[in-house]
Amino acid sequence: MKKAFLTLFLLIAFPVVASHIVGGEFELLHISGSRYRLNLIYYFDKNNGFKNPDGSQSEPELVDPNLTAYIYQKSNNALIRSVLLPFLTKSRVSYTQPSCSKGEIVTDKLIYSAEINLEESTFNDPEGYYVSWQRCCRNYAIDNIYSPRQPNPPVLTTDRTKYAGQTFYLEFPPVTKDGLPFINSSPKLFPPLNDYACSFKPYYVDFAGVDDDKDSLVYSLITPLTTISNQAVPPSAPEPYPEVLWKSPFSLTNLINGSPDLRITKDGLLTCTARIQGLFVFAVKVDEFRKGLKIGESRRDFQMLVVDCPVASPPQITGKKLTDGDFKYSKNMSVSFDNTVADGDRCINVRVSDLDSTKPDQNFTENIGIRIVGLNFKNPNLNQVLPAVTTATLTNGSTKDFTICFPQCPYINGPYQVGIIAYDDACSLPLLDTLKIIVNVEPPPNARARFTKPSTKLVTQSIDEGSGIYSWDIEGVDADNDDLLLSFTTDGFVLAERGFTLAPIVQQPGLLRTRLTWDPKCEVYDFTKKNRFKFKFLLDDIDKPCNLNLPDTLLFDLRITNFPKNSDPTISTEGLAAPASARKIKIEHKVFDQVNFKVKGSDVDNDFLVLSGKGVGFDLSDYGITFPQVSGKGNIFSNFLWNIKCDKIDLKKKDTYTVQFIVLDNMNKCHFYKTDTVEVEINLKTPDNAKPSLTAYDLAKKSITNSSPEYILGQPIEFNLLGLDADLLPAKDNLMLKLIDAKGAVTPTGFTFSDIKGVSGLQSLFSWSPDCSIFKDGVYANNYTFRFSLSDDRCLNAKADTIAINLKISDVNGSEKAVYLPNVFTPNGDTFNDYFALEGIESKEGFNFDELVALPKENCVQHFESVKIFNRWGDLVFESTDRKFRWHAPQESAGVYYYVVKYNNKEYKSPLSVRY
Repeated sequence: MKKAFLTLFLLIAFPVVASHIVGGEFELLHISGSRYRLNLIYYFDKNNGFKNPDGSQSEPELVDPNLTAYIYQKSNNALIRSVLLPFLTKSRVSYTQPSCSKGEIVTDKLIYSAEINLEESTFNDPEGYYVSWQRCCRNYAIDNIYSPRQPNPPVLTTDRTKYAGQTFYLEFPPVTKDGLPFINSSPKLFPPLNDYACSFKPYYVDFAGVDDDKDSLVYSLITPLTTISNQAVPPSAPEPYPEVLWKSPFSLTNLINGSPDLRITKDGLLTCTARIQGLFVFAVKVDEFRKGLKIGESRRDFQMLVVDCPVASPPQITGKKLTDGDFKYSKNMSVSFDNTVADGDRCINVRVSDLDSTKPDQNFTENIGIRIVGLNFKNPNLNQVLPAVTTATLTNGSTKDFTICFPQCPYINGPYQVGIIAYDDACSLPLLDTLKIIVNVEPPPNARARFTKPSTKLVTQSIDEGSGIYSWDIEGVDADNDDLLLSFTTDGFVLAERGFTLAPIVQQPGLLRTRLTWDPKCEVYDFTKKNRFKFKFLLDDIDKPCNLNLPDTLLFDLRITNFPKNSDPTISTEGLAAPASARKIKIEHKVFDQVNFKVKGSDVDNDFLVLSGKGVGFDLSDYGITFPQVSGKGNIFSNFLWNIKCDKIDLKKKDTYTVQFIVLDNMNKCHFYKTDTVEVEINLKTPDNAKPSLTAYDLAKKSITNSSPEYILGQPIEFNLLGLDADLLPAKDNLMLKLIDAKGAVTPTGFTFSDIKGVSGLQSLFSWSPDCSIFKDGVYANNYTFRFSLSDDRCLNAKADTIAINLKISDVNGSEKAVYLPNVFTPNGDTFNDYFALEGIESKEGFNFDELVALPKENCVQHFESVKIFNRWGDLVFESTDRKFRWHAPQESAGVYYYVVKYNNKEYKSPLSVRY
């Protein structure tokens, strides 16, 4: 008749959705230094997953070669790192009583493990860290939560009524606290059992784990965590993690609908009495405390299978004293033994019976046993009171008697209580009966050791430093002439390091005498941080058999009240507009200024001084600040120098720099730490900066800055940009000259201008030869604006100058008002009017024919195409496409001709006479 409970957990890395997750947990165990081992333990239910119609498992157990856990920082949920955990081992979980197994539960335990390095530089956040891993899905047969079977293939969802996964979770503290290493291993939870529970039978299991660091563990029931989706292995995500959803009427306070329901004590004892059969899931949280502060948290999920079990009767235990005639005590009894009772008589008898040994279905046999627990104390050797054989087989209603003998010395100073527990081999867990016994054992007589000197139990005294040597005789006695042991404790100091010595005088049975001496010389011993000393002497004998008497105590409370006089050092500044008594000085400077002043330290006792300075929240050396530490007697000084550069200055983030100066006197006779300080707060302002100047000059070196010069299409457009800057110290500013934008009715293109960098005197040429493409929509006069900027790079106070050049560009005037068509020329070789031309005719004797003879000017509307000359018979005698043609009428006779001048949009005709 066996078995009760399924304590199974998991961390699993199957490549597909599985319905066998039982539970599991993380372990983080310290190895040495910064090396730790991270274990992931999960449990696989081989029986209660989804099955095919023929009873076979549709989702066989799979073992991945590795899985990945994730470590996050608790204070901000930042991902610190991922950890690859290779597969380590697989084993079968055992039953408490193997004979109870009928195959209801078969569970495998899989472990993934890796060594990791938790560096002090990374894992130092005071709020600690947590590691997690998620896996879907739990058994589909679970009765108290929503855990339905997943479709194949699964449909991705975050609806918790459609799936139930598990998030494995462990919290751990930083590896350093208060600048010191903080070593911690997570608790090791008890090995899970492959047990089941029986309906309407009490179920119990000791859940308590162990902690290598002796930290306190507190247990509680919590709602299990599910996953963020029904993906087989959801992507990594920080907390919060969702919880499973309970089916009605189940909840965290009604986990299995038991009476009483599932409960766990703070010490880890899990109990319940189930009323209904089924498969139920729950989770246990283990909080880890050190010195009253929580430092970690472990979680384990469980499955509990409740089945119908055969009816069984519990054993019964009764007791009697050796002088009693029968076993008359059934639940409680009390015994007393004085110190004259022999060891063999300091005993009781207990009798165990069990009705199951009378039942035919049990073959008229029942296996029983006894064990003992301390009820108001703990002692690892308590089992020694039991007989050598503590088990028996009862047949046909027989009983078994056991003799329990108690030791000469009681376990505590006074009566103690034990429980003798009788158990059988019922399934799923043994049924129990307990006999509680109050035991009062009188220990052997033993006189208590005691102090006889000093005469008082508390010695208090105040003394002057250097006034002499003080001593106290300490004497203790023991009436039994036992050897004596003298020990002491202090309130955190070492006797020898404060001038105390202990010198034994007499050491013999029953007598101990020693002398405490104190020579409080402050030039030898450091009294600067502690001048009051409390310590306690303990006197105990070392020959008593039971070691129950408390040691005698003697208290000392000594202090130094008067030390040699020593004047305080003083500190002052020179070169700042502040009185010598000022201890907080504020000054203002601009970047690129030089801050230079002197700090002095003095001491009227002519003691050795040390003068130093430090930045408050920053390092002086990071900003090129110098203040050499100096030392010497009486009067010392050092110069503060800061040539303020802007390479590390950001006034938006920090514009105030406080420097603390301290003069220290700790080389006086008593090494008292005496100081004086002054703080200089330097408020930084932006540096001075002359605005750069940008000017535009045309080719005639005339300024056209912010002007509107006009140009006729065809005229060259050129001007020079000149950038100047007056700043010279600490260095010339670097300038940047660039074109900001170019705008017009038609976006200007084809111009040339180069953005350039340099110092004052920066120049760049603007050049543009536009064509007719700059006009559109029949408008032949357009305005264009070119904006240029000149900027400097003076740190924290950069400035710029911007100018605009507004260009007006008009088309060539093609008016006919100036057109004159000549009608005669004389090609007679006299060099005057020797050829026919319409443009570019050379002047003679100051007469400018171009003023009289000209064609309409070409522009974006009209342009010259050709000229043709015909004789009086209409024959073409000359033709040219050159606007500046020349016709000398070679071999032509005198007479009248006519010509046609053709433009793209009109023609001009005129007669022409050739005369010789």
